[in-house]
Formats: sequence, structure tokens, C-alpha cells
Amino acid sequence: MAQGQPQRRVRKSLVIFLKGSSTPVALYVTDPEADYRELQAILKMPTARVIEKETMGPIKRISLPSNQITAVAIQEEIIQG
Repeated sequence: MAQGQPQRRVRKSLVIFLKGSSTPVALYVTDPEADYRELQAILKMPTARVIEKETMGPIKRISLPSNQITAVAIQEEIIQG
């Protein structure tokens, strides 16, 4: 009886680093790359604005002022099963 290799999938999350917070916020969104590009463009704007995102993870909806975001990143997790 041959055993097959376990299925591996990659799950991506959008990670937001905030001023005054030692822990970043991980958001599971539909298209992390598009949200990453959107946030990068917003961070380059001279005026602050409120960013609202709906997510699929433990955090269902989040609102943040753009001037409190220090950095954004995309995180990849390998999921077995």
C-alpha cells in the first residue's frame, strides 16, 4: 500500500504593522496582493485617511487611520492536509 504525499497549500495574509504596537495585525483577505498594493499607494499619500477592510479570518472587519500604519507585508503559511 503506497502512501501519497500530504496535500500542501499556501495561505497568504496581509500583515499590518502599527505605531505603538509590538504585534502586527494579520488579515486574511480575498486578494492579499491587491490589498498590499492599495495600502502601499495610500501610505505614499500626504493626507491621512481611514482604511476599512472586511476579512475572512478571526478579525471580520477593521478600520485604521492610515497615519498609524508603519508598514505592510504579505505572509505565506504552508498548510498541511
